[in-house]
Amino acid sequence: MKASHMSWSWMIIVSFFVLGALDIRFGIMGILCMTAPLAHALKGSGKIHCVKYCPRGSFLGKFLNRISLKRPLPTWMAKKQFKHLLLFMMLSIFTLAMIHSGGSFSNIAAAFYRFMGVSFIVGILMGIVFKPRSWCVICPMGHATQLIKDIPPLATLKKPEQVQ
Repeated sequence: MKASHMSWSWMIIVSFFVLGALDIRFGIMGILCMTAPLAHALKGSGKIHCVKYCPRGSFLGKFLNRISLKRPLPTWMAKKQFKHLLLFMMLSIFTLAMIHSGGSFSNIAAAFYRFMGVSFIVGILMGIVFKPRSWCVICPMGHATQLIKDIPPLATLKKPEQVQ
């Protein structure tokens, strides 16, 4: 098993926000943060992205540990129903942002940047009030990877009997 990248991957999210602030077109790099966990899950690696690679999780774990109140996350937030609702809401908001972008590259990049920025701020606030990586418990991308992981492999699905 390869070593974790969590000790340094926080630099990726910091670079993303700095570059995006300098030129909003760099916001398109947010697509990597949204698709990488899904790609790992679709390859059969489950939530490996969350555990070993996630730049946001790396940042939250590294920088919030000293200032976090370390309270436990409310149990209702860790329930599947809440995670389903959050995933649905975020996908809906993101879809609307893409529709309103008018197909403009800069507007699409700005939508990714805003989306990543808002969730990053929420993650920081949650990490201060609760445990540092509390966002990781409810992260919509992490939840989506778990949903993918829970899908039985196609090879184990029963095939309908052939009609003779």
